[in-house]
Amino acid sequence: MKRAIFPGSFDPLTLGHYDIIQRGVTLFDEIIVAIGVNSTKKYMFSLEERKAFIEKAFINEPKIKVVTYKGLTVDFCKQNNVEFILRGLRNPADFEFEKAIAHTNRDLAPIETVFLLTAASTSYIASSIVREVIRNNGDYTKLVPHSVRVKE
Repeated sequence: MKRAIFPGSFDPLTLGHYDIIQRGVTLFDEIIVAIGVNSTKKYMFSLEERKAFIEKAFINEPKIKVVTYKGLTVDFCKQNNVEFILRGLRNPADFEFEKAIAHTNRDLAPIETVFLLTAASTSYIASSIVREVIRNNGDYTKLVPHSVRVKE
């Protein structure tokens, strides 16, 4: 069984994340959306809210599992027999950053990183932009799946 982890903070889940996960399901038997826990980072949404956003977005997709984890992603992969890390690329800066992480991960464990380019329609969306739109009472609903609603 080909299993991949799609790690991130998902603060919040965006349409870019959603697109990568949906397309990843066609490549793997199971996608584990893994929300990394970083105690030094300030999040807009609680861990429970972020997990609920993702679970609700993919409620009808049995190949997607949502979990939380602490520590190195490669350690999570080794502990859970996951051979692939799925990552989305929006631009050349993402590629350079993700390439360095992928090389490091491969040095630490026999884990392959698979990159998918984001759809042109979502390539500009970043969680940090969504948070800024929310903070300033803008219409963030065009940037996130329906499961991410904070003002209802």
